[in-house]
Formats: sequence, C-alpha cells, structure tokens
Amino acid sequence: MNYPRSAGILLHPTSLPGKFGIGDLGNDAYRFVDFLESAGQTLWQVLPLGPTGYGDSPYQCFSAFAGNPLLISPEKLHELQLLSPDDLNDVPSFTPTTIDYGEVIEYKKRLLAKAFNNFFDGKHDALKQKFETFCTAQAGWLDDYAFFMAMKESNGGEHWNTWKKEIIHREPTALGAFSATHERQILLQKFGQFCFFTQWSELKTYANQKGINIIGDLPIFIAYDSADVWANKHLFDMNEDGVLLTKAGVPPDYFSKTGQLWGNPLYRWHEMEIDDFAWWRSRIKHLLQSIDIIRIDHFRGFEAFWEIPGDAPTAEHGKWVKAPGMKFFATLQHHLGQLPILAEDLGMITPEVIRLRDHFNFPGMKILQFAFGTSMERKFLPHNYIPHCVVYTGSHDNDTTRGYFEKAKTETNDIFKSVKMYLNYSGDDICYELIRLAYSSVATMVIIPMQDILNLGSEARMNFPGKLGGNWAWRFTWEQLYERLPSYYKELTHIYERSNHDTTNPKP
Repeated sequence: MNYPRSAGILLHPTSLPGKFGIGDLGNDAYRFVDFLESAGQTLWQVLPLGPTGYGDSPYQCFSAFAGNPLLISPEKLHELQLLSPDDLNDVPSFTPTTIDYGEVIEYKKRLLAKAFNNFFDGKHDALKQKFETFCTAQAGWLDDYAFFMAMKESNGGEHWNTWKKEIIHREPTALGAFSATHERQILLQKFGQFCFFTQWSELKTYANQKGINIIGDLPIFIAYDSADVWANKHLFDMNEDGVLLTKAGVPPDYFSKTGQLWGNPLYRWHEMEIDDFAWWRSRIKHLLQSIDIIRIDHFRGFEAFWEIPGDAPTAEHGKWVKAPGMKFFATLQHHLGQLPILAEDLGMITPEVIRLRDHFNFPGMKILQFAFGTSMERKFLPHNYIPHCVVYTGSHDNDTTRGYFEKAKTETNDIFKSVKMYLNYSGDDICYELIRLAYSSVATMVIIPMQDILNLGSEARMNFPGKLGGNWAWRFTWEQLYERLPSYYKELTHIYERSNHDTTNPKP
C-alpha cells in the first residue's frame, strides 16, 4: 500500500497530561488531537493499547484483543452519570510527569468498580442496551478475557499456570462453576472493555474527522500470562500443562549485548496454518476496527524467529527458525484485502526479510539515531533512503535524541563528530536539526517522538530494553509546549510538502 507524504507524532496515551495519575482518553486526549491538527500533523502513532501486565509494558498484555482499563477516562464516565463530581475531585496527589503504576492501578480499579455499580444499580437502560450489543459482538474474545481476568483476580493476580488443574485445562464443569459464582466479577471485566472501546472509538472518530490517522502497534508475540495463551494453548509451543518448551527473543544487537529474552511463547505455525491462520485473522480484523494503520513490531519474525530454549537464562543461545511469512500474509490479504501495514524491520535483517517486506509493499523503518558513526549502519543515512519508508529520530526503545547525542559528546566514539559533519552543523540544538533532516528526507512518512518534539533529555526516555522497572512511566505537561510550537511544525510540513494545510511563516 502506498501512502502520501505526511508527518506525525509518536505518543502513547499513557503519556498524556491529566490529574488522574496516567494519561487517558478524556479531555487531554482531545486537546492533543487539536494540537496535532494545529501543528499540521496527520498521523498519531501509539503503542499497543492492551491491558498491561508484567513490568507495565504495553508489549506484555493480558490480551491481544482487549483494551487497557487504565486508559478509561473518569471525566467521560462522569458525562454518562456513572461517576459523581465528588469522585472526580477525590484524587490522590499524583506526580504529573511520571506514572506510579501501583498507586494508579488501585485508584483506577476503585473508580471503575464504582462506575460499574452505578451502571447496574441505576437507570441506564439505553447504555445497558449498548453494553449488551457490545458483549454479543465481541464474545469471540471477550468471554475468555473476562473469565481470565476475574479468575486471575480471585487468585491474587497469580499466573494462570498456578491455577487449579481443571481451570488450566479448561474443563467445562469447572469453568461453569466459577462463572456461576463470580458472575458480577466477570461482568465488571466486560464493563471495563465496553467503557474502553466506547471512549477509544469516540476519540478515533474525532481524530479522523480532523484528517488524522492513527498508527497502532501489533507485537508479533503475545504475553505468556494472557487470556489468548490460556484459551488457545494448542497454538503455542508448550506442553499440556502450559510449560514453555521454547521462548521468544532476539540475539545480541545494538540494544543489548546479551540479546533480549522476551519470554513470550512461540507459535506452532503448522497448527495455525490448518484453519488459514484464523486466530491471526481475528486479531488483525479486530485491531483495524480501532486504528487506521498497523505497525508490526518485530516484522522479521514472520520470516524467521529466534528460538530460545524454554529454560535459558538469556537470549544469547538460540537458533533461527523459518516462519511461513509469504503464505501468512498472502492468506491475510485473501481474506481481509490489502492491509495498511508498516514493517518494523530493525535488527538482524536478511535478504529474505527484505524480500518478504517488499513482496507485499510494506514500508520499512529508518532510525536517525542509528545512522551516525563508523560502528552504525549506513542504511539509516537519509541519502540512502527510498521514498517507501518511515523515518523516525528514535523509537520508544531509544533514548531521546537530545539525551543520546549529549551522551555521545562525552564518549570516545565518533558519533557526535559524524552527525555534525553530515549536517555541516556547529550549533547547540542537534535534536531540532535531525527533526528537520527527517522532514526533508524522501521518506514518505516522518514520525517524531513527542519527547523530541519537546527537545527533552534522557529523563524523558520511555523504555530501556533489558532494564527491569522504571519504564513506560514518562508523561508530558502542557506547560512544556511553547506557544509557537504548533505553527513552527505546521510550517515544516508546508516546506517539505507533508501537509496540504496553509501556513504562516513562523520562526523556530
């Protein structure tokens, strides 16, 4: 699929401002869409929107289909008369620039439970009809997810492989008995999903009406501790009790010297081929109801994946195993039509991966932080780009651009010298220069992380691969947006033909 020249911003909704401890789908999300429009941006890229599990990572979710209840806006629940004004005023003293997940989770759970009780105990007939319609339409994944989360709650949050054997093995009598005695807890989980998807759909509609498309993120692998794995164990490389025989990850690369041991279960592709990848087709069809363009994380895993023994402590020792990428994407297109996919093709990319990407005409990714210095990769230098690609200054896994090059100034490598020579630059705002370089490139799309838009340092980094704790917590504040920022970026989109908006001529 071909795309017009365009520009956008990478910002996960959790990083939005707001008084409720974490960014959500309320008024600040709409204000951010307004900011995108005023800045001439036509793309908003987000990370996976699922309910986060281990380490609060959006790449380790309890479901590949569900939405994150932490993103539900209390303001929007108040508009439906499910929360009172007092509920919105009784807010803990959250830090506005970081997320304390432990405190936020407990607070948001209490609010959602209160809204749920008001919903079922009050007079909300029209809303109840919408809820019932939602539950019926989404039953294919929602029933398993709601049961899974209610069971997890009743087991103190423990992993599903520690539950009673009859539940692990999904024996109908045991499932029925739990459902009968925990009906309200299961309904609460369904209610949370109804609230999330209602709010997200309204926000997406608002963005689309302003000419802004949403790029969503599809991780190739899913979390072991998820409703999908528990409900579909036959599709994953594990024994009947759920013990992983192999695990996913990547070998050592520029992110980590010991590789990345993700720990996700690997697919039994031969099993998935039997029904034309039905689980995958459902997953992608469902995702395209919520976003406009799919960014596939770890695209190379569809050509070959790094298989790590189930008991391995790191990702250093493993082997590449072929995946049925050609057949997989051909089957998807046969059933779903041409797909709006971007391929995250970073890391160890082979000619076979490139052939797979290009056969289906998926744009690949370029990261400017990887371009400079003798030890980096020349394919990321803009003069080597082809138009059919997406350029970023950095990704959610990188340091901020300012932080990255500030560190490079103090190190013995030639990264900072290289970028200055390439840009013929001797100033003190390297982040701005690289954003302009990305905009001026032939790449069809340019996506800039919000941290770089704001020219923030390493304190604003979103994720550090391989580091436990302290990730995914960054938030910005409206005070960080100086008054002329929107008009400046609107002018950039005009200069480099990435927008049809009329512009003025502001100074940076």
